[in-house]
Amino acid sequence: QVQLVESGGGLVQAGGSLRLSCAASGRTFSGYAMGWFRQAPGKERELVAASNWSSGSTVYADSVKGRFTISRDNAKNTVYLQMNSLKPEDTAIYYCAADLVSRYYSGSPRYWGQGTQVTVSS
Repeated sequence: QVQLVESGGGLVQAGGSLRLSCAASGRTFSGYAMGWFRQAPGKERELVAASNWSSGSTVYADSVKGRFTISRDNAKNTVYLQMNSLKPEDTAIYYCAADLVSRYYSGSPRYWGQGTQVTVSS
């Protein structure tokens, strides 16, 4: 059973930074993608950033390119999202997610964390 445990959300002023962490357990993640989705009130869930566990390739939403960086520590089975130059429109619940690469990028990964709130004040 895959478990994803997130940490690192909070309240920050516009222009500030936060780092989210997602610790994964329950299996080996070769062939998996892992990363972050977010959902703001009244909006659809969107993919923010993801990393292919085996190759290390990364994907970012256009809205966060140049500001957010996803990285991973394979030894700790942990994925990080460094968020810089935060904007009020980044306010959302951020969810860590994981699954086989094909399922992940279909938008419906099977495994989810509990979510962590990120609030950016103007």
